[in-house]
Amino acid sequence: MSVREQLEITEMGILSKYACTSVDEKGTKRANREEKCPYRTEFQRDRDRILHCNSFRRLKRKTQVFLSPVGDHYRTRLTHTLEVSQIARTISRGMRLNEDLSEAIALGHDLGHSPFGHCGEAVLNEICPHGFKHYLQSVRVVDCLEKKGEGLNLTYAVRNGIECHTNAVADTREGCVVRLADTIAYINHDIEDSIRAGILTPESLPSDCVKILGNTKTKRITTLISSVISHGAYEIDFSPEIRKAHDKLKEFMFAEVYTNPSAKQEEAKAVALVEKLYKYFIEHPAKLPEEYRIIMKKTDADRAVCDYISGMSDAYAVDLYTELFVPKFWK
Repeated sequence: MSVREQLEITEMGILSKYACTSVDEKGTKRANREEKCPYRTEFQRDRDRILHCNSFRRLKRKTQVFLSPVGDHYRTRLTHTLEVSQIARTISRGMRLNEDLSEAIALGHDLGHSPFGHCGEAVLNEICPHGFKHYLQSVRVVDCLEKKGEGLNLTYAVRNGIECHTNAVADTREGCVVRLADTIAYINHDIEDSIRAGILTPESLPSDCVKILGNTKTKRITTLISSVISHGAYEIDFSPEIRKAHDKLKEFMFAEVYTNPSAKQEEAKAVALVEKLYKYFIEHPAKLPEEYRIIMKKTDADRAVCDYISGMSDAYAVDLYTELFVPKFWK
């Protein structure tokens, strides 16, 4: 018996009846059939493929909330992803769900995020005829763009969890866990970053939310995780009281941070940068890297240009803009 087979038997013995196991026929289905690994389950393989792909590494230089913040302690899209992964694993372990599946979905959920955070997403959605949503682009990354167009050939359950992490109900409980882990992570680390940036103070947080959820990041995350686990695996959610406090805190963050001029003061420049890069490559498609010219031949220029720009890190987009549009000094 292989190591993988032993792991699969262990899963069957300890996981909840609501879990998606590594032998689930629908959950482990891949677009292209592969020989099974002797050491890793199907979802462990997916986790490793995501962890080692180029798009995952680029997350370290993509905006979370603040555009290119000065300081080592502000979150990036990569550190956000790691926090989501850890929260999802903790919840899944506490509910006897498939921790490997939750981890794989969490690590892949933001692979398709554009440079400059949600303002980059919004401008691409506006100017690209195909539209642009980061959760759909994340699926496109793992299906079509990684490995020079070959894709990662991930399982159905991981792909579905990635696609549904923002505004849909996933087919697995693990996918639903990641959706909650995402909001638990970003609300609380964005509070911490906003306090560090001087946009918020601990005293400015809604007092009724603080009373219920806790007055520190650690306490709030612990309260939210505990509520999900206690609520049970039949329906993945917070308890009603915790849900109400969470939603109110989220509304507060949208009002005071996510639309705050201090946090968003550079976004107009980022929007103009993305628009100009997009227009340039539509007008000069031959300047696209070869892999995106191949996409253009299969689909069209808008699809190829959107794929190229959305995959850029913030710094790469700025450097490319500088190279194309800022005059160089004569040497």
